[in-house]
Amino acid sequence: MLSYFRREQTKGMGTLSSELAPEAERLTERPRIYADANVPAGLVAYMRSRLGWDVLFVLEDQELRRASDRRHYQLAQQLRRTLVTLDRDYLDDRRFPPREGAGVLVIQAPSAQQLSQLMARVNRRLFGGEPAPPLPLEGRKLQLHSDWGRD
Repeated sequence: MLSYFRREQTKGMGTLSSELAPEAERLTERPRIYADANVPAGLVAYMRSRLGWDVLFVLEDQELRRASDRRHYQLAQQLRRTLVTLDRDYLDDRRFPPREGAGVLVIQAPSAQQLSQLMARVNRRLFGGEPAPPLPLEGRKLQLHSDWGRD
């Protein structure tokens, strides 16, 4: 799909993703996530299997795994997905203006288990509404540590 996206983008036409992303938001109530290369594969598996999220994981695409942070930021917006990362570089508003993004979630925890627990709390607090908001952080960034949202 991403190869088609690149070809159409160079033609100056609407892309498959730009045409279909708004439809995908309406068709699914699952959170749509763009996980960059810093997110551990085990956490991606947890988000997919346990939380039921629709996760695009850049390490699963040969071309995307080498893309720049700026490219990931742009693609997350074009694909209408919340960018999830451990990379604090995305907090730089000069390089990554919030108004140009679909939302960024920068997460931090000392262990894989605590990352999973943090994402479970994110699921309840950010995506737990009825219906779940498609882009709860659109135009914003949120930096979360492992102690965020503990009851």
